[in-house]
Amino acid sequence: MGRNPATGRVLKIIALSIALVSWVAGCDSVDRSSKDATPFSLDAVSGTTLIVNYWATWCGPCITEIPELNAIHRSEDVDAQVVGFNFDAPSSVAQQQADIARMGIEFPVVTNDPAAKFGYAVPQVLPTTVIISKDGSVLTTLVGPQTETDVLAALQPQ
Repeated sequence: MGRNPATGRVLKIIALSIALVSWVAGCDSVDRSSKDATPFSLDAVSGTTLIVNYWATWCGPCITEIPELNAIHRSEDVDAQVVGFNFDAPSSVAQQQADIARMGIEFPVVTNDPAAKFGYAVPQVLPTTVIISKDGSVLTTLVGPQTETDVLAALQPQ
């Protein structure tokens, strides 16, 4: 019985697809920052305290909270990096940039949910802000809209 050439091609395509998915899943993809789409990676800020904010364009409290996070991002007195994640996870860079502009976000926004990287559950309520220590462990999770004072207080040792 002869081998069907189409079967061989299908198997090659499947093998290449599996290899590609495995490669992509293992990479910390490069995200784009909010203002000018320059490259940004969570790996680049390893060893830094992170303020990870989950937001969406339809979330009224998120809209209220963004200026507070922008102020923290601009502050030279805060030893932490604000990073956002668009809960709607738009499929295109253009849509992500449009959402960022619409929200007035000045801090980097990542396209891969940081929850898996840092081992916490994906938030179920928006806005949610997760504070990650310099060693990569979760310090605290703040649910609901936060003020600059609230977030800065959460950065202080307990």
